[in-house]
Amino acid sequence: MYIPLAEHLRPQKLDDVVGQEHLLAKGKVLRKIIDNGKIPNMIFYGPAGVGKTTVSSIIAKQTNKVIHKLNCTTASISDIKNIIADLDTFHAPNGILLYLDEIQYFNKKQQQSLLEFTENGKITLIASTTENPYFYIYSALLSRTTVFEFKSIKPPEIVKALARAVEIFSKENNETIEASKDVINYIASSCYGDVRKSINTIELCILASPVEYSKKRVISLETAKEVTQAASSRYDRDSDQHYDIISAFQKSMRGSDPNAALHYLARLLDAGDLISACRRLMVCTCEDVGLAYPNIIPIVKACVDIATQVGMPEARIPLADAVVLVCNAPKSNSAYIGINQALSDVQAGKCGDIPRHLQNKHFDGEDAAVKGQFYKYPHDFKNHWVNQQYLPNEIKDVCYYNFGNNKTEVAFKQYWEKIKNYNRLKS
Repeated sequence: MYIPLAEHLRPQKLDDVVGQEHLLAKGKVLRKIIDNGKIPNMIFYGPAGVGKTTVSSIIAKQTNKVIHKLNCTTASISDIKNIIADLDTFHAPNGILLYLDEIQYFNKKQQQSLLEFTENGKITLIASTTENPYFYIYSALLSRTTVFEFKSIKPPEIVKALARAVEIFSKENNETIEASKDVINYIASSCYGDVRKSINTIELCILASPVEYSKKRVISLETAKEVTQAASSRYDRDSDQHYDIISAFQKSMRGSDPNAALHYLARLLDAGDLISACRRLMVCTCEDVGLAYPNIIPIVKACVDIATQVGMPEARIPLADAVVLVCNAPKSNSAYIGINQALSDVQAGKCGDIPRHLQNKHFDGEDAAVKGQFYKYPHDFKNHWVNQQYLPNEIKDVCYYNFGNNKTEVAFKQYWEKIKNYNRLKS
């Protein structure tokens, strides 16, 4: 039976696990817990291919527990009950370690079914998830578990795993595998911190390289690129990675860093997410540049329109123009702050009646002390402005908008200070 190289190379000891030194190095909390042998209920949170399943298997082995693995995309409550039936039998004399992969796919009822058994200690639960557990795991289960975050593996660590993979494949198949440093580094960097994907990639490269004389295979850089080009970056539009990338994209533009912004734009486009790139670009334009350079709004909208009409790969060009423009533009969030504060007041009930002179024309009731609307039409006055109250009486002195410290808004401020002071003196 064919066994994938990644599975064949799965570490059997904690010291062999690639990366995760913040959890598994000597003296770290998770390592001390595992060495102690008394394993609590835990949730392993992190991207795919970083060792969550491997560490769970090692824990079961070190504690002499029978491990049962279920994937929550297909498992049901009956599957869990069948596993629990083995408790206190000769099949599981030291207890059961229940490993639930992708637990975010279990609904509330399914997660609640685990509570009884996690409390009495009859099973040790280790659940893994690629999503933020504080968003996807119900609080009752979270309160009974400890969350440990697994991180993406750095390329230098993946290089070590790839070298070991080449060595093992060579020995087991009695072949000489020649993979240059450039090839190994390219694969390590192109798999986005996923050790399993990296090993699968090197295995495909080996199999795609013809056997030469003396049972020798030479992996070329071209072969490595062909194998990896079809593998897109780690990206799912419903995952944390999606929100992390678009967040980094906007924050880089807000922070006026065109290099970083172009990098995250490239990641969005490489993943085929043109819509998110366009949407976040337009939001950032209005939120973070805003009144500091108001003409940028139609310019960016035009770039987005071009991008959506021409599609990829040409869409990258107008979007890159817009992103660099936003990065280099002066910044102001004065209007953004103003509308947020106004919405907060409205939602808190701070509204009040609309002043009579601003209401739509209608007849006053008999109880009105002063009849008539008495609205002053600003265009009838010098400089097209007249002093009159616009906010309700209850909040008539509130200030939502403050002029930003940029050329455009400073000019606005100077203009209106001059006009309003002049008209007040004349009135």
